Amino acid sequence: MAPLVDYTNKRVVLTGGATGIGEALAVQLRGLNVGHLTILDIAPATNADLYIPVDLSDRHSVDEAMRSIEGPIDTVFSNAGVSALPGVRTCMAVNVAASRRLTDGLIDRITPGGTIVYTASMAGNGWPTHLAEINRLLDLADWDEFLDAAEASEPAQDVYPFSKACMQVYTMRRAYSAIRQGVRINSICPAPVDTPLMPAFRQSMGDKAIDWSVSVQGNGRMAVAADIAPSLAFMGSDAAAFINGVNLLVDSGFTAAMVTGQADFSGLA
Repeated sequence: MAPLVDYTNKRVVLTGGATGIGEALAVQLRGLNVGHLTILDIAPATNADLYIPVDLSDRHSVDEAMRSIEGPIDTVFSNAGVSALPGVRTCMAVNVAASRRLTDGLIDRITPGGTIVYTASMAGNGWPTHLAEINRLLDLADWDEFLDAAEASEPAQDVYPFSKACMQVYTMRRAYSAIRQGVRINSICPAPVDTPLMPAFRQSMGDKAIDWSVSVQGNGRMAVAADIAPSLAFMGSDAAAFINGVNLLVDSGFTAAMVTGQADFSGLA
């Protein structure tokens, strides 16, 4: 019997593959016989057949990187992200605008039945509260106009969760049109993950909030990159062929505890 998740002969593009979740995914894709792996990152990446340097906060760099990608594409993992520390404009550029630009720029090169998977976050679960503002911003197609409006947006001042809320909504919005081109779009929404970005998250969000969220999760520990990579690999594979427009929670039950009123808030006191 053929393996359920198999990347034999698949051509994959991955952003943020040098460290953290992206690096763990690249290792996993190698084990799944990926045909060709292109990694876009600001830092050199191992495990790549083709490494393309890119600054995802700069639309010109994103465009140049897309021009350097070779051949057709089966799966795009738009995984790279930053914390709130670089500021609203950079955070919204890397976490939202770059994913949108990559999607629009690459979708016509994706083979029928192919897919795009974003790494969002459970931090974006509050999107219903800001849906009108998120939709207003996502209606702005121009890179600079979008970022200018985001900088002036009140919800975006708490920028990291807002950026991930935008990606959850964008996933649902873009999936509808993409599937009519034969391309599925989904995201995964992890809990806090112990990667090289964690010190920046602790600085911007505070130790108490991070540690409390981990305490609510069913596993009772912080996720590591290897916990998250399999969900990405599944969502980017043919095994997920009938999944579209989904923000997949990978949070060890955190959201379930919140929705059902079982989360203990004493840790935030």
